[in-house]
Amino acid sequence: MTKLTLTPRQRLYQIIFGTSTRLGQWFDIALIIAIVSSEIILIISSVASIESQYSHLLVIAEWSFTILFTIEYILRLYCSPRPLAYMRSFYGVIDLMAILPAYIAFLIPGSNYLLIIRLIRVLRIFRVLKLARFLRDSNILLRSLRHAQRKIFVFFSSVLILVTVFGSLMFIIEGPENGFTSIPKSIYWAIVTITTVGYGDIVPHTVMGKALASLTMLLGYSILAVPTGIITAELNQEMKTHRDLIRCPNCATSGHEMEAEYCNKCGTKLPETL
Repeated sequence: MTKLTLTPRQRLYQIIFGTSTRLGQWFDIALIIAIVSSEIILIISSVASIESQYSHLLVIAEWSFTILFTIEYILRLYCSPRPLAYMRSFYGVIDLMAILPAYIAFLIPGSNYLLIIRLIRVLRIFRVLKLARFLRDSNILLRSLRHAQRKIFVFFSSVLILVTVFGSLMFIIEGPENGFTSIPKSIYWAIVTITTVGYGDIVPHTVMGKALASLTMLLGYSILAVPTGIITAELNQEMKTHRDLIRCPNCATSGHEMEAEYCNKCGTKLPETL
């Protein structure tokens, strides 16, 4: 049996896009460290005292990460079988957004240069989205949310109706003299109350108003449980489906745990699934 020989481009693809090899795993670990480190640099550079004292070091660190992510982006384009498809994909767009702001800020001249830099630098937060490709379980959560979108829409529509009714009632009961100067402002109070946030900037003063506020608060606690139940049910169903999809290539056994790497029957390495 002849062993399949990979070209340098295919080997690079295995390392950058795959996790089945040791080098691929080390590449992912190094990339995660780089992404997290670049975000830490972004966060601390927003502190005026640190930025003024260590601006030179922060600029060097920022450009080091920018060059690193640029090389990574070019390598992904080079080894991808379909470079244009990768560029248009979610991760391709995120990878581009991670490096683009630095180059735009460097190339734009003019009197508003510093203001533009400050605005564009915020876009570097897109780098943290690069971590999404390492969160395989997040795909299961996203599919669960997609399947539950109709139920969630009905739930939020019901909540919207409730806060409109309660806000309108509170406007009638309390009125402008107690701070409820309009129905939109009263609806704002209802949203803040039903979500159990309770800023306290607008409060009822009458007995009827306090009774309605109490009812809104109690209703808020029961409402919080509804979306949790909907998403949990869909998540359990999605996890069951995911387990059924993981089939051993050797003995065709299914029903493996999500974290399983080897078949629980014959010990064969299981294929990666999203």
